[in-house]
Amino acid sequence: MTATELEINILPTPNPNALKFMLDIPLKNEGKVTYRSTTECEDNPLALELFKLRGVDNLHFFQNSVTITKFNFIEWNELEEAIESCLKKFAPAHNPDFKVDDPEAERRKNLPPELLEVEEVLDRTIRPGLQADGGDVVCVDLKDDVLIIRYQGACGTCPSSTSGTLSAIRSILQDELKRDIEVYIAP
Repeated sequence: MTATELEINILPTPNPNALKFMLDIPLKNEGKVTYRSTTECEDNPLALELFKLRGVDNLHFFQNSVTITKFNFIEWNELEEAIESCLKKFAPAHNPDFKVDDPEAERRKNLPPELLEVEEVLDRTIRPGLQADGGDVVCVDLKDDVLIIRYQGACGTCPSSTSGTLSAIRSILQDELKRDIEVYIAP
């Protein structure tokens, strides 16, 4: 595939500082990955090139999309064209089978049953929507019905993540697990 043949659709997310760039080729065949700096993505040339663009804060690769979160100081009209150009230049040679350490898989093997139950509810109810918007959520800790979470990708700086999404997570967990779970965002 050549750069001129690559089709890119840009979709808004609930986060005004994040856009989802959907390509007609896969970018991540298995799993997902969020990068917050160039040191995290040294084995991913496409991610390294995207980070070279002034204003890029983090990247979230999932299936055929990359959600890009920008810093507040730059406007999308200054960045979108540069991102599209970078994707057209480097995405055709990108390897969608790139591997990253998957600490999540290892972490889940060692979870206590009650936290694994929470993860399974989130997998079924919350994560599909967050992933569709270029983000995700990770459970950090659960003690005495207090759940600590951390957002990833576009969700990390989204204004609705601290209100509507957090309330939805709390409500769904309370309803599904029949427990008075409180949910807080990790600092």
